Amino acid sequence: MKSLFNVPYKSNNELLYIQDAIQLGKTGGDGCYTALCQRKLEEVLKSNKILMTTSCTHALELVFELIELKDFEVIMPSYNYPSTANSVLLKGGKVVFTEVNKENLCIDVHKIEEKITPKTKAILVVHYGGTSCDMEPIMALADKYHLYVVEDVAQGFLSSYKNKWLGTIGHFGCYSFHETKNINCGEGGALSINSIDHSLIEKAENIRQKGTNRSAYDRGEVAFYEWVSKGSSYSPSEILMAYLFAQLEVAELLQMRRRDLFQHYYKLFQATAYPSIEAFSSGNMYGAFNAHIFYVIFKTENYARCFMEQLRSNNINAYTHFIPLHLSKMGKNLGYHKEDFPYEASVCKRLVRLPIHSMMEQDTIDFTMKEIHEVLMRLK
Repeated sequence: MKSLFNVPYKSNNELLYIQDAIQLGKTGGDGCYTALCQRKLEEVLKSNKILMTTSCTHALELVFELIELKDFEVIMPSYNYPSTANSVLLKGGKVVFTEVNKENLCIDVHKIEEKITPKTKAILVVHYGGTSCDMEPIMALADKYHLYVVEDVAQGFLSSYKNKWLGTIGHFGCYSFHETKNINCGEGGALSINSIDHSLIEKAENIRQKGTNRSAYDRGEVAFYEWVSKGSSYSPSEILMAYLFAQLEVAELLQMRRRDLFQHYYKLFQATAYPSIEAFSSGNMYGAFNAHIFYVIFKTENYARCFMEQLRSNNINAYTHFIPLHLSKMGKNLGYHKEDFPYEASVCKRLVRLPIHSMMEQDTIDFTMKEIHEVLMRLK
């Protein structure tokens, strides 16, 4: 038997809807299925405005193109993915890294204010593994210093914070539907604009459509469309949106399966005090949880390495996660050093993610749990 780390879920309708999109004769952007996905997401998330994008990366880039900051700094966690930093650097901003907390590896709200300078214009939060950052104090800081809050919800779709869906709390929320995410279309994303400023929404639509007012034209608001602003091509293909709509239709089923598997892991680690384990995932203390990741943090790097090697020898895939951005080649180029964030530098070598996906059958789950338990009992 083999336990794969991730298998993208397939419902019965992806191919049917893709075939329909092809037969409709429009496979470029902003057709029937893009509209269906947009309306579905606005309805589910209670978002003021959703714009579908080609990726979460492009949603982030669209945000910083939209708000047009000059000589600016953005605070974000170092334990993070490069897309967040790139979205700032590509617009000429300065990346200011900060710490994560040890409870859920989300941004440490107690470390943000000391990083704020007169040039700080935004806080970019990452909802790690589907667990929510503590948004109330973050939004309070944003109000105090007149900052934007951008939520990176790449891993947090359908997790919540105090009855509000992640991505709808800050000024902007950026989602991913990459094949590694709970709900996927291979490559895809979405931007939630949480302002009711219609001029801001119109500006975002224009940037997204290559700097043209094509969206207004499609709605019949103008007789022709033309180049009206700077922009790029952030509109996804109808084929991808057809695939995504099939996934969105069964989203709650997928979430239920992942939460069930997460609970299997959680009960396993609660039941036994493994000597090699320092901590493990506990879910989202602030609300609904999408169970995107289940991780364990080992007491030493050697424990983590031996654990993954022994699982691989038993046909079970398990992996570490982010290399903190301050440790990367680019991070060093930005002037950061290993000593700047010692916890992040340590935890990245001790954290291991376990297989979790909606396609896991019960016999695979039982096999995986049994092998993990046996390997951990030998790690002393």
